[in-house]
Amino acid sequence: MSSMGLKRLAEVEAAIAQRRAGSGTPITVFTTGSSGRQAAASQKTVLFRVFIVRKNERGLLFENGDFSAFLEPGKYRFLDPLRKVSLQLFDLSVPEFEHPLTDFLLKHHAETMARYFDTVELAVQQVALVYKNGRLADILPPSSRTLFWRGVVEVRTDCIDMAENPVIAPEQAAWLVHATEPTLRAAVERSVYSREVPEHHLGLLYVDGRCQKTLEPGLHAYWRHNRSIAIDLVDTRLQDLEVSGQEILTKDKVNLRINLAASYRLMDVLRTLSVLPKPAEFLYRELQFGLRAVVGTRTLDELLENKNLIDEGVLAHIQTKTAELGIEIASVGVKDIILPGDMKTLLGKVVEAEKAAQANIIRRREETAATRSLLNTAKVMEENPTALRLKELETLEKVVEKVGNLSVYGGLDGLLKELIKLR
Repeated sequence: MSSMGLKRLAEVEAAIAQRRAGSGTPITVFTTGSSGRQAAASQKTVLFRVFIVRKNERGLLFENGDFSAFLEPGKYRFLDPLRKVSLQLFDLSVPEFEHPLTDFLLKHHAETMARYFDTVELAVQQVALVYKNGRLADILPPSSRTLFWRGVVEVRTDCIDMAENPVIAPEQAAWLVHATEPTLRAAVERSVYSREVPEHHLGLLYVDGRCQKTLEPGLHAYWRHNRSIAIDLVDTRLQDLEVSGQEILTKDKVNLRINLAASYRLMDVLRTLSVLPKPAEFLYRELQFGLRAVVGTRTLDELLENKNLIDEGVLAHIQTKTAELGIEIASVGVKDIILPGDMKTLLGKVVEAEKAAQANIIRRREETAATRSLLNTAKVMEENPTALRLKELETLEKVVEKVGNLSVYGGLDGLLKELIKLR
């Protein structure tokens, strides 16, 4: 072999030694003229192509666009002057295998596919939890088929039949709902419906629009594929309801504005909501009816004399309406009664007159009692001289208290006689 031929052979060997992932490295030979010099317009001719498959990869070899074989890790050299050979490389650290020829490969190369892949096929009512190297990584939806490369990543799947039990166990639901890895979180949003029922609440589970049962406080999760799931929350604590600004005519045609307050609790949620879609609106309306019935059949004086009359009447009315609906009425009470302006003035005058009359009666009663007391005293002194004498001394003592100097003539008897004459 000439020195020129040896040089070209060395170039070919050097080209074969080069590594390029996923593509063949062409090995070219230049044609030369008879003088031994390379022509300026020499033509390149590809003789061999070299492919490198690394240890963490697998390759699909194609000839003329048709699948030919799977390639294990290694170095492959093909005589391919017409560039009809191609190679697709797959990184085994991403175990999911997706390819347009999947169906063809499974049908015509079943044994080979079984050697390289684990296949998971799910029915219409099945989902699968995918674990990679022992950690949950993904959720496979129903009616799906997924192929996983064997090798670098250890893949395990747990199939779940949703037809038998769509409920997700609480401990499993917790780490599904609170997943942080983006791929798993996106899969959870597609596959899982969850809602947390707070304390002092009940959850109503609706499946395909029908109420199934009540849920206790806590986290609840369900597989959402092939069904519509919703959870509504109901507060089981005592609820307040106000009926404000109700303008009602009394029996004697007085226009009153009344504000009413009530408190209630849902005791049987399923029974209540099976009859009443909006319990609060029903209670508000019935409280209005009860209030109008009580106020409209009584006079203003009756209502003002007995302020509990409205409370008792409205409570009796609303309890008869809710007795069979699973609603407990805890209390009903009037917050305030607002009178028209002219009626306020008139009532003020009435109250003022009543109070003046009461004061006059009390004054007359006291005067009568004092006169009667004096008459009784006079009778006692008339029948008992000693009592009369004591009364005189008492009177004298009162007179002396107001006199600065007192001159007495004729002794005490004379003084008393003169005092009696003065009186």
